[in-house]
Amino acid sequence: MSSRGPAAPKKLLTGLIGAPIAHSASPAMHERAAEALGLRSHYQLIEVAGADATGLSMMLEGVRRLGFAGVNVTFPYKEAVVPLLDELAPGAAAMGAVNTVVVKDGRLIGHNTDTTGFARAVTPLLARSGNAVAVIGAGGVGKAIAFALAGLEVSDIRIFDSEPARAEKLAALLARHGGARVTASVEDALDGATGLVNGTPVGMLPSRGMPVPAALLHDKLWVADAVYSPLITPLLAAAQAKGARIMTGRELAIYQAADAFELFTSLAPSTDVMGEAFDAVMAARSAAYQAA
Repeated sequence: MSSRGPAAPKKLLTGLIGAPIAHSASPAMHERAAEALGLRSHYQLIEVAGADATGLSMMLEGVRRLGFAGVNVTFPYKEAVVPLLDELAPGAAAMGAVNTVVVKDGRLIGHNTDTTGFARAVTPLLARSGNAVAVIGAGGVGKAIAFALAGLEVSDIRIFDSEPARAEKLAALLARHGGARVTASVEDALDGATGLVNGTPVGMLPSRGMPVPAALLHDKLWVADAVYSPLITPLLAAAQAKGARIMTGRELAIYQAADAFELFTSLAPSTDVMGEAFDAVMAARSAAYQAA
């Protein structure tokens, strides 16, 4: 990956666009990774709820003009930013979702490191299970997860979304990449599945909901959640109680951040350093939650 992105600066300005993002561990991960590489860094949270295309365009123009090396993009703007960028990397173009925008020669270039990050995180689980995975949610994160699974040659990807049209659109995008099938219900998606991934915000604090009924979980299933606040979501707690193997959102958070950092700087960060920063944020948040 070392050929990607602009030359590494001595000072690094990056950030995150989305809402809500006050809980994000990204500032700590990126700033610690930069410090370990001898860079002066600031990672700015740009939290604007309900932005339309004009508002997003104004934010992106600020990123272009104010010296940012790039920004990450999270819920709910991963798809909305796509038509506002100057260029898309092939993976981002294929799925129509972006979580990383690099500023290069005054141009805004969209990438998706949720895909590469999830692929790195989930590979150990896939190596120990069958090849049928249910993906809940077909939005920005769900798209990235489904494309990652397709890239790992998962042959039976089942997609469920509360908006069927969105699931159908994702399945159509995947048609050239191994394919996927849309299911009419969560029950259908999990019928015979060996893996389950939550690609929705359900379960992210303050929500305590579950995208899948606990009755559908069992000990032959592995369960992954893209949500990391809390680290053990209600879905993962229920899966553990049934004896299922689980993967928290920690690995996805760290690996997608590492891949984005490398795009911003052309330098490979330490995932160990990023992981320590992530863990420190989560420990502090847990302590504050228990004290409240």
